[in-house]
Amino acid sequence: MESIAVLCLGVFLDFLIGDPWHWPHPVQAIGWAISAYTKLAFRVTNSPRQLKLLGVVLTLLTIFGTGAVAWSLVWSARTLHPVLGVGVESVLFASCLAGRSLRDAAEDVLQPIQLGNLNKARGRLCLYVGRDTENLEISDILRAILETVAENTIDGVTSPLIYGIVGSILLPGGAAMLALAYKAASTLDSMIGYKEAPYTDLGWCSARTEDVLTWLPCRLTVATIAVLYGSPRHLWQRCCQDAVQDPSPNSGWSECAYAVALGVQLGGTNRYRGVVKQKPLLGEPLNPITPETIRVAIALTRQLTLLWFAIGVGAVFALNSVA
Repeated sequence: MESIAVLCLGVFLDFLIGDPWHWPHPVQAIGWAISAYTKLAFRVTNSPRQLKLLGVVLTLLTIFGTGAVAWSLVWSARTLHPVLGVGVESVLFASCLAGRSLRDAAEDVLQPIQLGNLNKARGRLCLYVGRDTENLEISDILRAILETVAENTIDGVTSPLIYGIVGSILLPGGAAMLALAYKAASTLDSMIGYKEAPYTDLGWCSARTEDVLTWLPCRLTVATIAVLYGSPRHLWQRCCQDAVQDPSPNSGWSECAYAVALGVQLGGTNRYRGVVKQKPLLGEPLNPITPETIRVAIALTRQLTLLWFAIGVGAVFALNSVA
């Protein structure tokens, strides 16, 4: 029952408070460690082969080290008192979920749009996306918000939730351990998982590891959206047709699933640090992207969270009953 309590409290804490920017967060510590290692690696060598080897070491140390620290914290708290252990694990698990933060970020950009302040919307959007925002029109801003919601639902909500569920089934303290280990992999990818210099060699292992760890949760999420959509075969076929054109093995699938479910089209021309990049078109432009479309997407993310939360609680309860 402690595992069920951790899942319940973790999801509730994320829904209630999310990740306030001024609060300390485990990802900050993970990011500091990655940054320190990266600077040291570049000082030690510029050999592509050695940087790749150092990238493998960084990936293993970060993921397994984060999981070990999380489990140790929970185990230490449990030795003092079981309730304290549940509390510590719940907070750590909640820190891996970004449902509330994703909703707040979308609303933060939508607010100035609805007030007609386009420059303010551009300024706020640049806090959340990597693309250049200074010249975006309203339609481009709305598309960027929706693509962010669709992509980050996978690596910020359903993937850590699914790993937390698996961890809670495997061992006490496992929810925080696996969820934070996945969060470490996601942080590695966002910091150094680029094909461009200087991270081409150092970040290749991190990028591929994150792709592998996200692959199954992404497909499970897309399958869940397909069921909620009401025409699973059509949505899945459309993803097989469009998403495979995206260079990412996961983000194209999540964005395409949201696009088909909402009847909009995502992808197209983006600019990153002055360089124009063309992303494949996903879905069909049956409807325009509006603020209400984005709020429907956020509601879909919430449905996915609640559905997988219910699946997790049910699975833990059933396995405990059998045991």
